[in-house]
Amino acid sequence: MKKTLLNAALIAGFGIAAFASQAASAASTGTINFTGKVYKDTCVITVNGGSTVTLPTVATSAFASTSGTALTSSATPFTIALSSCDNNLVSAAMAFSGTNIDTTTGNLKNSLTTNNSNVEIQLLNSSGAAINTNTGANAPTIAIASGAGSTQLTAQYITNSTSTTAGLVSSSVGFTLTYN
Repeated sequence: MKKTLLNAALIAGFGIAAFASQAASAASTGTINFTGKVYKDTCVITVNGGSTVTLPTVATSAFASTSGTALTSSATPFTIALSSCDNNLVSAAMAFSGTNIDTTTGNLKNSLTTNNSNVEIQLLNSSGAAINTNTGANAPTIAIASGAGSTQLTAQYITNSTSTTAGLVSSSVGFTLTYN
């Protein structure tokens, strides 16, 4: 009788152990790892040593009579330089923002409301590709080495009409750098 009870207890114990291991295997565990970087400061940014790019004075007759045609003779190169960057940074991607962005063309609208010309300003990256400041297409990524980097951009007039009008041109655009 003791032998039967012992066998029954052992069988019940093994049965519970078998179900317990199935229940334990149904629960899963995992690990979440976290990584990150903390930079000491952002870079010092300069645009041509200041913040204004002056395009040349041009005649209305220099523009094509086709809307969306850039006046390449007005191309004015300028440099965006980064210095005093954290030595762990390897690049900075540019993104543009502001109310002067033409959401259709990605060019910069003339912000003047009186005595203004109907031209826009187009930005080009260092490869000469037009930057769409609205979508970020062709926006530069600045390589950073030893805490410094730079990129050359170009600004030029572009028509937004079949007939260019005489007047002043002024615009601005904000930019943000995302460091990597």
